[in-house]
Amino acid sequence: CILSHLQNIEHRRAPPVAMIMKSVCLCTREIFKDADFAASNAATTTSNKGGVRPPTINPTTNPPSILSSPVEINKQITKGVLRAKLSKRRHLVLPRAISPSYLDELMPPIVTHLFEPQSVTYNGGVANVKNWKISCYLEVMEGGTPCTNPHEGMKRHCWELLETCNALFAIWYRQQHACNDPNTSTYKTDGNDNPIVSRLMTFITRYTPAPDENALLKHVDGAGKVDGSMVLALPIDRWTASKEENSFEGHGGGLTFWDGKMRKNTESGKREPEEIVYDTRSGDLAFIDRAVWHQANPITRGTRWALVIFYKVER
Repeated sequence: CILSHLQNIEHRRAPPVAMIMKSVCLCTREIFKDADFAASNAATTTSNKGGVRPPTINPTTNPPSILSSPVEINKQITKGVLRAKLSKRRHLVLPRAISPSYLDELMPPIVTHLFEPQSVTYNGGVANVKNWKISCYLEVMEGGTPCTNPHEGMKRHCWELLETCNALFAIWYRQQHACNDPNTSTYKTDGNDNPIVSRLMTFITRYTPAPDENALLKHVDGAGKVDGSMVLALPIDRWTASKEENSFEGHGGGLTFWDGKMRKNTESGKREPEEIVYDTRSGDLAFIDRAVWHQANPITRGTRWALVIFYKVER
């Protein structure tokens, strides 16, 4: 449903924002009429394990749109991918792709009572951190990786956002892999010729200035075993303390990528990918292709929140 509306946008038949939001809600309600959601929707575009009821983000009759610019989003992705390909980059960061106003409505329950970080031990560590304890997992990989107790309440609360992210990732992936190696551009498609994608792992992370909690240094998502990922910058927490107390602005944060055209390192003499730094803020959305090196930059003050999704593309 979401994908069909975004496809309409691409062909200049853009429905109004209210229609998109209404269709998203109606679509999720229809999906959840059947309690056996996992079995009956195994082949749908946004396949996920488990059945949960759709959340109510805002009790008002006109909740804020999830997308900042529903009419422009396809055009932004298309232009962004074109520029990225010209620089041989396999990632894209869209400023304010998700509406900061929508995220401001979504965020208070997350920071006040839903967020429950789970302690996870990774074999060999992730970015040199073996004991990771600052993320709350909404969805985990088959077999309970990296934990066996995903937070169903958080998943319900974020459901509409997660489904929207699926639609955006599918559109980006199609554009990014157009005319590419058949090994990456051959995939199962939906009615709009977008790839069928599913979330492998979803989690929300809270960074603090404490050691081993202030960053996730240079790494590739899923040890390079996922088809791609998304990182969404969430709002500064203004609900458990003042913005001044919790803000990290001016004290680090953002994302760094090592991607694109190879350049000679003046110190080592080696040819290395370009280093690109983004000062991300609420609503900024990063699309990341398989095995692209990147990091969540350290902060020295406040707290920084992010939603991360690992994706599988059905082949």
